[in-house]
Amino acid sequence: MVKHYLLASDFDQTLSFNDSGVALSELIGFHGFHDKVKGLAEMNLVQQGAELSYLILHDPDFRRVRRDHLVETGKRIRLKHNVALFARALANLAEGYKFHFNVISAAPQEIIQSALEGIVPPQNIFGTRFRYNESTGEVDSIIRASAGWGKITVLEERRAELSISHDHIIYMGDGSSDIPVMMHVNQHDGLTIAVSEARFITRVAKRTVLSDNAMSVLVPVLEKVLGWDSAHIRKLFTSYGLNLLEWDKVRTDMLIIQDSAEPVAASTAHAN
Repeated sequence: MVKHYLLASDFDQTLSFNDSGVALSELIGFHGFHDKVKGLAEMNLVQQGAELSYLILHDPDFRRVRRDHLVETGKRIRLKHNVALFARALANLAEGYKFHFNVISAAPQEIIQSALEGIVPPQNIFGTRFRYNESTGEVDSIIRASAGWGKITVLEERRAELSISHDHIIYMGDGSSDIPVMMHVNQHDGLTIAVSEARFITRVAKRTVLSDNAMSVLVPVLEKVLGWDSAHIRKLFTSYGLNLLEWDKVRTDMLIIQDSAEPVAASTAHAN
């Protein structure tokens, strides 16, 4: 019997180094993307992660964006090292296991598909989809945004289509917009992996992996799902021409301790 797993990944700063919104802004010559996103976040007007799509639909500075701009932005996205190798490795990771690699992100569909062309099949990519005006090419509306709680909907649809149990879901992401889907996966005994040190996500994710190489995410998968030890994992990496030069496992506990007779003092305790 083959054990099937659904491995879903965010895109921006999970598989890539830069944010799609920043790359698109540079393409159209606009500066101040982060300020606009910060303003939307303070108003809680849109779900976290969907800010770029909202700006494309409503903001005057982004109304000039067309489909071609999104495709070109995808070509300019700098992917993390060995994303293509990561996708190939998942396809043949171990006998008796089948990993279905999907990308679920609030970034525009065209950007993700362009960036991952030849790496991830288009049918396995679920980004924000736009409806375009046929005469002007402008974005008329959003068909669907895979942001926040919307990611859970997409994840559950894929799980049902693949007939995979909840505890065979693996999700990897980098920011606060991934927290709802990670909480959902954790609730059903799946595996969640954070690829950044953002405070809120590391509190939720079961594992945190920090590296500029996409292959690094295989480590918790091999340990938790396949039950491999470090020697077996190193051997696999070597077979792909990769050497694990440094592999540090550190757990950091953040504490604020107050003595009743003294002012508040902050301290950090490190435990291996």
